[in-house]
Amino acid sequence: MRLRNKRVVVTGGAGFIGSHIVDQLVSTDNEVIIIDNFSTGKWEHIDQHRADESVRVEQADVRDLDAMIRLTEGADVVFHMAVACVRASLGHPISCHDINATGTLAMCQASLEAGVERFIYTSSSEVYGSALRIPMNEEHPLNPTNAYGASKAAGEHYALAYWRAYGLPAAVVRLFNTYGPREPVEGTRAEVIPKFVMRTMAGLQPVIFGTGAQTRDFTWVEDITRGIILAAQCDALVGDCVHLARGQGVSVSRVCELVLEKLGRQDLQPIYSEDGRPGDIERHQADISKAKRLFGFSPAVDIESGVERYIQWVQEQGPDLEKWVKQERVQNW
Repeated sequence: MRLRNKRVVVTGGAGFIGSHIVDQLVSTDNEVIIIDNFSTGKWEHIDQHRADESVRVEQADVRDLDAMIRLTEGADVVFHMAVACVRASLGHPISCHDINATGTLAMCQASLEAGVERFIYTSSSEVYGSALRIPMNEEHPLNPTNAYGASKAAGEHYALAYWRAYGLPAAVVRLFNTYGPREPVEGTRAEVIPKFVMRTMAGLQPVIFGTGAQTRDFTWVEDITRGIILAAQCDALVGDCVHLARGQGVSVSRVCELVLEKLGRQDLQPIYSEDGRPGDIERHQADISKAKRLFGFSPAVDIESGVERYIQWVQEQGPDLEKWVKQERVQNW
């Protein structure tokens, strides 16, 4: 399948990753319907498309089955990006389940009734829990350590069950830790790289929960979204799942060092909190050979240049650091 001149639905299309997907779809002459309830998505992420007649924005919740059936009617492709994040899940596991699992079930049903050519479910490396072996391939056991990971695994099972039972042409892409422009910097959705950057720019010491030795496979957002588009066009991926990542395990402490170095603030030594994140993951590193084999995926941005690019983007936005500091809370999720 080729993603050009298609009618495409993107749930969570005003969010961090979803808005980058919208950018790529518009650039290849697709008609795009953004579905977002704007609880975390932002209009500013999609401002560049407001005057574009090929883009329509619908404010709705993915848990509303009737609305999803209505808004998905006539769609060729659905990218299901809407999500309650891992940070939110620790304090609100029930709502996380409703959005990530029940919302996915609703989108599967709506997509089935619409007769879409492809349903792309964006899952997460959190479905694995901590790695039992490195690098992790797609056959690694699922052993989530929090409600977020469990709800994303449930979404995978729903998507693939709809393929097996009803023939919904579904594919699962498991994303590893994505970072880059438009990533949230405030509140519960702010992840480790934005927090390090903002605290350092504000002259505050970065805070590391746990030892800092825990590793993640940090992946630049444009590499991730390019991979998602390639995966959607891959007929061989229907009924299957694939990793999208850099393929490089990096410790949280090393990321902190890079941020301090790039901002010239090595004087700001990190504060280490003895308490790790509840259900924290000790190590992740993806095997991305399947994505390379099936659709030629090859990430371009390593962690060193990615951190530098992200810092440059944040600086260009001219954030109000005084205002940011007032909302900043040091809390272990």
